[in-house]
Amino acid sequence: MDRTRVVVVGAGIIGAACARELAVAGFDVLVLDRAGPAAATTSHGEGNILVSDKGPGPELELAQLSRRLWPEVLAAVAGQNPAGAGPDAVEWDPKGGIVVATTPEGAEALLPFAAAQRAVGVRAEVLDDDALTAAEPFLTERRTAAVHYPEDAQVQPAGAATTLLADALRAGARLRTGAEVLGAVVRGGRLTAVRTADGTVEADVFVNAAGPWSGEVARRLGVRLDIRPRRGEVLVTTPRPPTVFHKVYDADYVGAVGSGAGDLQTSAVVESTRAGTLLLGSSRRRVGFDDRTRPEVLSAIAAKALTLFPSLADVPVMRAYGGFRPYVPDHLPVIGADPRLDGLWHATGHEGAGIGLSVGTARLVRELMTGTATAIDTDPFRVDRPAVLGDDATDTAPATAPATAPGDTSGAAPATAPGDRPPGSPRDASTAATEERS
Repeated sequence: MDRTRVVVVGAGIIGAACARELAVAGFDVLVLDRAGPAAATTSHGEGNILVSDKGPGPELELAQLSRRLWPEVLAAVAGQNPAGAGPDAVEWDPKGGIVVATTPEGAEALLPFAAAQRAVGVRAEVLDDDALTAAEPFLTERRTAAVHYPEDAQVQPAGAATTLLADALRAGARLRTGAEVLGAVVRGGRLTAVRTADGTVEADVFVNAAGPWSGEVARRLGVRLDIRPRRGEVLVTTPRPPTVFHKVYDADYVGAVGSGAGDLQTSAVVESTRAGTLLLGSSRRRVGFDDRTRPEVLSAIAAKALTLFPSLADVPVMRAYGGFRPYVPDHLPVIGADPRLDGLWHATGHEGAGIGLSVGTARLVRELMTGTATAIDTDPFRVDRPAVLGDDATDTAPATAPATAPGDTSGAAPATAPGDRPPGSPRDASTAATEERS
């Protein structure tokens, strides 16, 4: 049993998954969070576990790994606590997804995209008009192509995170809330402790899983990590009779996911929950940590949803919510050890895919940390790539060129915008790092 002391910074879905994977493997795990479990980005998501929105490449490989692992992880959790955990506790729903093109141009992009996915093992089934009507009888009649993705699934995101974290605690991990990381203790070029308001926390390894705040945590620990917040909003309708039976979205959604544009990006995404409500999305915009909800964004989301399901026009919306996603300019997560500071690891940068990619990310972290063969190639997720190093890099080209996605016409990502830094944080690394070097 490996009793290496590991501190995981962040109790969202990524931190919870990493804590569980490491605790089950025998590591001595402590989770720190400045608030509480699933209190930020995780609780403001839709719970998607998708392969449909990813073209061939490393992120799709991670998504495929995670999709294989999710049922295994939930079964293992249920085996440890049959009365209170498992698929039902997280509202596991392998309902599949349907991507719909509503224009000739959309069809011309969607069908080759799906063909490329099939070539690397994704189940992507083209639906004719009759099959599409049978699958989604309330869908708009203005459609030019549709592809069914049976492997797409959904969980309740906060429930999934707390279930994983509870299993980590059962395996011996500990949780400390209200513990914000403020600085680093570095001895001999190695990170040996982090400073919090309640004192210094020592460990052998520190995993930065702070989501959109990972860049700030890294800065406080003395390194640069170009993780930026990207805000998204979701509308929630009142409970409805069965109306939407899959995760249904316009082909433009794939392009919005892969876009680096800072202005508002909206796409039609509609899905149901176990409670009968409908979730309407989606939006993406770079506004730093400005958490104000904009009526014009909500209106744009609603208008896009009606292009797919016109019958929702009279359905009341009972609430809206938004949150920040950890955005990396090359659209790939950051997973592994930081070569600039011994003892520091990162598991972050998943943007809106963190729920789905969490268990695969955690598996890779455990495999890398134990020196065992990894399930997939982790080199594309390494820390020392130009998109992650930001201004420290001499080259700004992506480490891996993403596959062209339907609707993606974006150019390069903009420079860091005003407000990208968390409110109240120091502007200069030298004023925030409380490091001790000896």
